[in-house]
Amino acid sequence: AALDIGSSKIACFITRVIDDEGNFEVLGVGHQASQGVKAGSVIDLDAAESAIRQTVYAAENMAADKIKGFPLREVIVNVPGVHTKSHNFTIDVEISGQDVTDNDVRRALAKAQGHAVSAEAELIHTIPITYTIDGNNGIREPRGMFGNTLEVDVHLVTGEISALRNMATCIERSHLDIAALCESGYAAGLASLVEDEMDLGCTVIDMGGGVTSIAVFYAGGLIYSDSIPAGGRHVTSDIARGLTTSISDAERLKVLYGSAVASSTDENELIDVPQIGEDQQTHPNHAPRSLLVGIIQPRLEEIVAVVRARWKEGGGGPGAGRRVVLTGGASQMPGLRELAQQVLNKQVRLGRPIRIDGLADAVGGPAFATTAGLLTYIAERSDEMPAEIMAQ
Repeated sequence: AALDIGSSKIACFITRVIDDEGNFEVLGVGHQASQGVKAGSVIDLDAAESAIRQTVYAAENMAADKIKGFPLREVIVNVPGVHTKSHNFTIDVEISGQDVTDNDVRRALAKAQGHAVSAEAELIHTIPITYTIDGNNGIREPRGMFGNTLEVDVHLVTGEISALRNMATCIERSHLDIAALCESGYAAGLASLVEDEMDLGCTVIDMGGGVTSIAVFYAGGLIYSDSIPAGGRHVTSDIARGLTTSISDAERLKVLYGSAVASSTDENELIDVPQIGEDQQTHPNHAPRSLLVGIIQPRLEEIVAVVRARWKEGGGGPGAGRRVVLTGGASQMPGLRELAQQVLNKQVRLGRPIRIDGLADAVGGPAFATTAGLLTYIAERSDEMPAEIMAQ
């Protein structure tokens, strides 16, 4: 089971693996508006726990129709990017002319993990990117090859202990155990990228309600991750303030009439904007759609520009490629793809979960990329869990 705790929604997918290739059958789905979570952080333990319980209960009920007496015990959980840090290391170990064994690779990865351990941070991912043997670089699978020195480029992702503890408390109160953790942007990329994009270099921008995550893939793995505490909720707040309407009405206006790019007809198209405290029947309030688009566009431009700056600062080397995949609930705004293409000067496409068959339309869109990616992570990449490396 995958549990995606977001700022705007909480979602749970229960699946079972149906063949040796790691394909899933979806048994149960539950999702609802998030409570007690803001910008990726738990701000109310009781409210968050209640929302998690209800979401998991809905998914369990649906799964119970297919598996009798199905009790959910363990879940794979996302870690919002605002609580993670990305570290790259190159580690070498001596192999003294022997062939490279599993043990040699584990020694190198364990040595890398030692560099990132601290009292404030917990290790979430240990991802080997490429290997070098005696100066021959770009090796993907070193086991069985001969040489004197093995070098590994490793990407480590750590999470803030305090934020992880708050999240774990909510989940444990719901009588669930955490089987694995996965960074949100990484999960979204695993769900929505094709193999060639992961290999050749691609940047995933996962735009959620309160957090926008950045994940750069290259050589089949994650080489950089970052995030900014801004997303679709901030656009809604801007609309509520700019048009003096309630948050719920601002959200409705955003979904029905919003666009990231202005058009020539916006000025002539009038929309109903309910005013806070006014009776809509006696005081109807009309505003041109251009006013709404004029509020949305600058905020989305700002978010994409900050993503570009972060990406250039930290991880946007040549590995990042010319391609960007936009996903997450807030990526569904009409015109956002064109806006991102302009600001980033890259090819942009919209991403949705492509690795899980049988998802209903309602839960098969970009908003559920992270939830679906958590399942792909545990099925295909569980060897990147730090505990697995230390335990072997």
